Amino acid sequence: MPGAKIHSIALPSGAPMPTYGLGTWRMGENGRARDAEVAALRHGLARGFTLIDTAEMYGDGEAERIVAEAVGPRRANVFIVSKVLPQNSSKRGTIAACERSLKRLGTDHIDLYLLHWRGSPPLAETIAAFAELKAAGKILNWGVSNFDIDDMHDLDKADSAGGCATNQVLYNLSRRGIEYDLMPYCRARGVPIMAYSPIEQGRLLTHPGLREVAKRHAVTAAQVALAWLFRQDGVITIPKATTLQHVDDNLAALNLQLTAEDLAALDRHFPKPTRAKPLDML
Repeated sequence: MPGAKIHSIALPSGAPMPTYGLGTWRMGENGRARDAEVAALRHGLARGFTLIDTAEMYGDGEAERIVAEAVGPRRANVFIVSKVLPQNSSKRGTIAACERSLKRLGTDHIDLYLLHWRGSPPLAETIAAFAELKAAGKILNWGVSNFDIDDMHDLDKADSAGGCATNQVLYNLSRRGIEYDLMPYCRARGVPIMAYSPIEQGRLLTHPGLREVAKRHAVTAAQVALAWLFRQDGVITIPKATTLQHVDDNLAALNLQLTAEDLAALDRHFPKPTRAKPLDML
């Protein structure tokens, strides 16, 4: 089965990062599903995915072990993202958390290491830990997740070197609030958006407006929702798939070209924001 061509985006450091990857949220929570989860990730890698997003929180570390098993000898060709929990994000805590993630992932470095969401430790401490880990080669890039516009302002004040590589946030057709201020702010600074839960954990799939566009192209509603994200500059998409067919279906979305009529219909059903609103989280 042929692989897929997935484009890359340049992070602020200049490092390339794939714009489409494999998510692992909720993996590792059910031991009976482990073999299927490993198989899905391996299948995705075989089909052309080279980005896997995970976190120490997912399955209490088990998702990272699943990633390690799936990646195996392919490590040199895989871009791995992981995250530190906010309660671990002091300088010492971040470094210790990263060491634990490295061990579970079976690797000597993490390509992109994120603060999962903002906690009580000062951002300056977390950034200092990221800088130390980067200097040691244990992480290659760092960023944040679930940071709203005010958080990004605070980050800019604490991050004098401008090292933030990305902001991973909830973004999909039904969660477009970031388009009002957060997305323009990040784009102006060359910070890509990572879109998690691109189909709203499946809840988008029954929406009549989405199904209407999907029917027009003889594709699935999920493929339309993914294609809508693909067309946007500076956006990285990380849907989860736990079956081989689901992986293949997600990859097929790369071939879907939405028309002006499709995009207008989606804007009617899922209107653009007209005012600022707090960042959505799941």
